[in-house]
Amino acid sequence: MKNYLELHFNIPKKTCVECGCVIEEQHESYLYECERCIGKHER
Repeated sequence: MKNYLELHFNIPKKTCVECGCVIEEQHESYLYECERCIGKHER
């Protein structure tokens, strides 16, 4: 179990491909954009 947690925490943070900000939310989906940039597309 410990090894699993270590692997999980060693995953590099995703950064948004649009604006470059770090994506805090680790969603099930593999989106590479932050909430703000996703919101721009939906408008």
